[in-house]
Amino acid sequence: MSNSDADTTIQELKELVIKFSRDRHWQRHHTPKNLAMGIAIEAAELMEHFQWERGGKPDKSAVADELADVMFNILNFAQSQNIDITSSFASKYKKLLIKYPIEKFNKNSDDLDEYWKVKKAYRNQSKS
Repeated sequence: MSNSDADTTIQELKELVIKFSRDRHWQRHHTPKNLAMGIAIEAAELMEHFQWERGGKPDKSAVADELADVMFNILNFAQSQNIDITSSFASKYKKLLIKYPIEKFNKNSDDLDEYWKVKKAYRNQSKS
């Protein structure tokens, strides 16, 4: 494995996660619930670097470590649930293109207001 996104596949990363877990006999703890909680916990640790932030910049190395922890847990979850990340991402991306059409967001206005309108309409449509 190289140390670059451009040269490393998701499968290579999954294999590192599998080996790491197998070498420690941790698979017995890897229920969907535990792995999903791990993702949420690591994401919260990532957010801590920005909590109460007042214009300064958090340590990029520390943020990168937390992001790597999130990614490790995502890869572990995907592997344990036999989820192909690339096809799942592609499928979701197509849905996002429909949900957030460029015509509504490619303006010189505040996209946040439009985002909430679209999100609310989407939620109401989903309830029907």
